[in-house]
Amino acid sequence: MAHGDIVLGPNQYGKAEVRLVRVTRDTDVHRVEDLNVTTQLRGDFTDCHTVGDNSHVVATDTQKNTVYAYAREHGIGSPEQFLTTLGRHFVDDFEQVAGGRWESQLYAWDRIGVDGEPHDHAFLREGREVRTTLVQMDGPDTWVLAGFTDCTVMKTTGSEFHGFPRDRYTTLAETDDRILATSVTAWWRYTSADLGDWNERYAAIRDLMLETFAGVHSLALQQTIFAMGRAVLEQFPEVAEVKLSCPNKHHFLVDLAPFGLKNPNEVFFAADRPYGLIEATVQREGAPEAPQAWATVAGFC
Repeated sequence: MAHGDIVLGPNQYGKAEVRLVRVTRDTDVHRVEDLNVTTQLRGDFTDCHTVGDNSHVVATDTQKNTVYAYAREHGIGSPEQFLTTLGRHFVDDFEQVAGGRWESQLYAWDRIGVDGEPHDHAFLREGREVRTTLVQMDGPDTWVLAGFTDCTVMKTTGSEFHGFPRDRYTTLAETDDRILATSVTAWWRYTSADLGDWNERYAAIRDLMLETFAGVHSLALQQTIFAMGRAVLEQFPEVAEVKLSCPNKHHFLVDLAPFGLKNPNEVFFAADRPYGLIEATVQREGAPEAPQAWATVAGFC
């Protein structure tokens, strides 16, 4: 069986997980921005792969150094702005770079309270969600995705699950009052790369999602995550679509009857695996899609 020539397919390269902490000291009240940044370039790098010619290769060490230098020269401000500025430098200043992806995770630090007041330069990192940002570029085109991960939430009532098909392998009991818990991973795509007020918009969208999770009387986790995405699209026209991935953190009622005890939905076994994994994309009907924006974003339908 004859085959054609073997050629290089899609490729990218860069520096992964550059740990960046910037302290802003322009006043006595310091501000900390703690990011994990990954840079990856796409473009004319065929000769490097096929014949070992590095003349077009922007070294990954150079990419790392640029992250640190741009943090000093331009500041962070917001992950969206920082990654867009960083990406535009590589695409505009290196002819061989046609595009790429720039991703970050932002870790939140809260101020330690002293005598009832937040301290100027002492911080506490708590178990909050991690803010995520991804900027994709292809020549002049830019797509900005924002979101969060590791956001563990629970409601102790206001959740049901019943009416599902039953067969010889079904053992799950129906319930009209259960714990609903999940760890939310959310991404949303903005319609523009130049919106401004990225931090305020992120906080507002995050808060709206959590308020929706709390407020919806849930008949299924699927219903809840659709409601979360729909709420964002209804309130924020600058958001084009929302993707959510939510593992169902099961809490099973413990049978205390062998001990002569009743269990009126008070004592549960928290199971870590296996778990249901619910994922959905929520979008406006007929709106144009942007598959380039989601390239390399794993784990979503």
